[in-house]
Amino acid sequence: MSFWRKIAGLAVRRIDEAECDQCPPGLPGEDPAFSTAVTALGAKLAKADGEAHADEFDVFATVFQSEPGSEGNVRRLYQLARQTTRGFESYARRLRKRYGACPQLLEDVLDGLFHIAASDGAVTGDELAYLERVCELFGLSPLTFRRLKATHLGAANDDPYVILGVAPDASDEAIRAAWKAQLSEAHPDRARARGLPSEFVEVAEAKAAAINAAYDQILRERKAMRLEGAA
Repeated sequence: MSFWRKIAGLAVRRIDEAECDQCPPGLPGEDPAFSTAVTALGAKLAKADGEAHADEFDVFATVFQSEPGSEGNVRRLYQLARQTTRGFESYARRLRKRYGACPQLLEDVLDGLFHIAASDGAVTGDELAYLERVCELFGLSPLTFRRLKATHLGAANDDPYVILGVAPDASDEAIRAAWKAQLSEAHPDRARARGLPSEFVEVAEAKAAAINAAYDQILRERKAMRLEGAA
């Protein structure tokens, strides 16, 4: 199934999120502006790490499979766009302008770009910066970027969401519940009540401190994002 048909199916299933009166009529894959922008973003991502290689089009074509009969045009546009990363922001803005009311489609595009970046086994800092900027221009939240990054690259062990065992875009209520549950389980008093040696109590104290620190970090990050959004 091509990418275009995949997201068309998503649009049908997610009416509230992906298909609405504010989105362009018809299926996204039949929208030349949509396919052009996605092709350009994929091509310019290939250049983000400093050098674009011809075989990177094969990876792009595997993720964003073009409709029959359009392969030649897609390849020509890709080869032209991959000469430089300049202009990628304008393509991202165009997609948001046309599909800003369809956030799931924009997330699917970003998800595909992540797959391309990770396909060679390594994602450079420049590629991550490119993807993060696309996420911002799409109007998607930093938590969405964090979740996709963890999905494709794995989460760092010290990531506060990993410590609490919740997704980066979990609700505040879910995060608080996870924090309380984890803290209750790891509380040093439990170790003392079981008569465990002092070494076990110290481990429990360190774990409880890490859980509290993770929860505090998440609260600070979310507060800062809300303040930025209100500015």
